[in-house]
Amino acid sequence: MGIKTLLVCLTTAEHAETLLKLAVPLARKHNAHLIGLHTLQALVVYPGIAMHIPEPAFEAFNESQKIETAAIKAVFTKHATNEDFQSEFRLVRADAVSANERLVESARTADLVIMARGDKEADRYEQRNAQSEVIQESGRPVIVVPPEYDGAEIGKNVLLGWSATREAARAAHDLLHVADEGATLTVLRVGSTPSDALEDSEGVDVAEMFSRHGMKPTLEHRNTAGDTVADVVGQVAFERGADLIVTGAFGHSKVYDFVIGATTYALLRDAKLPVMFST
Repeated sequence: MGIKTLLVCLTTAEHAETLLKLAVPLARKHNAHLIGLHTLQALVVYPGIAMHIPEPAFEAFNESQKIETAAIKAVFTKHATNEDFQSEFRLVRADAVSANERLVESARTADLVIMARGDKEADRYEQRNAQSEVIQESGRPVIVVPPEYDGAEIGKNVLLGWSATREAARAAHDLLHVADEGATLTVLRVGSTPSDALEDSEGVDVAEMFSRHGMKPTLEHRNTAGDTVADVVGQVAFERGADLIVTGAFGHSKVYDFVIGATTYALLRDAKLPVMFST
């Protein structure tokens, strides 16, 4: 059925430009309903701290929120107004809960979520680590986009990081909703390389599954050779000219989190391409 509800989390006007350059072609391709979500920050006074916040401070805070919202909405309107698909700019107040919780709530009703990579210089304090929270708590695939990314439209040439985990299987099937018909796909196994790729029966089965969907898969094995898994994934994606990396994220066991969780954080922090994470 493809993507029919596409949620883009808009935190700053600068990030909005980057995200909408990626999201609008995707919404157009799938005729999806595009939602641009911005959360209004709550001015929190922590319990146990006796202090008076003067009225001018509240007024200045609210005015800054209005200015920021107007700038982000203007970017969204510029990119979405003349499109044939439906779109809406949605403003949500954080109020008594955190902004990240509001993001998770909205993400759960979307087919796909698009977010900017964390930016300590621009992100509001209460939205730090929003990406990992939405990935872990929403149950939806999340594409995280590096700052100022201006690459190819996603879906034509995809790299899947494959491992024998539930999360990787979820990512593989989420990929089907994003990849173009006839897309080029690299199924990448990082670790001990077999002498014969045909010995990797699970990898062969995964590649054949994608082939039945009309894609053009290639099964590839790479050793780390002293590099991290994230480094290898990024290098192979570059070599293959991929426009999107897809991978399982985090996990439900301590061992999995120690190995794959570290890879997730590294990709969240350093990937040069958009990465779609699934759990």
